Amino acid sequence: QVQLVESGGGSVQAGGSLTLSCAASRFTYTEYCMGWFRQAPGKGREGVAYIYNGGGSTYYGDSVKGRFTISQDNAKNTLYLQMNSLKPEDSAMYTCVLARSCLRVFSDAYWGQGTQVTVSS
Repeated sequence: QVQLVESGGGSVQAGGSLTLSCAASRFTYTEYCMGWFRQAPGKGREGVAYIYNGGGSTYYGDSVKGRFTISQDNAKNTLYLQMNSLKPEDSAMYTCVLARSCLRVFSDAYWGQGTQVTVSS
């Protein structure tokens, strides 16, 4: 019912920046949580950032605090992830998620297919 399409991935040098976008088809949830996950080869899936409470609250994983910023444009139904000071360890497949609450991302949520980010040293 809801489609999520990520874009903005690519290859950059360490220290560079990228902005990821996740465009969502129209949805009518009165409350919702949107976020980004990533998974690198040989590593588990990691929650990168979430935005919730109508965009008034955010969460960041420890490894990206101070470098990444999550935001949303309600008029465009689009989620963003601004990534600065990128490190090789940030290389991963990044996937966006939409759920009615952040507690339901694994049980009642929509997921995109992901966009690849590669950071070279």
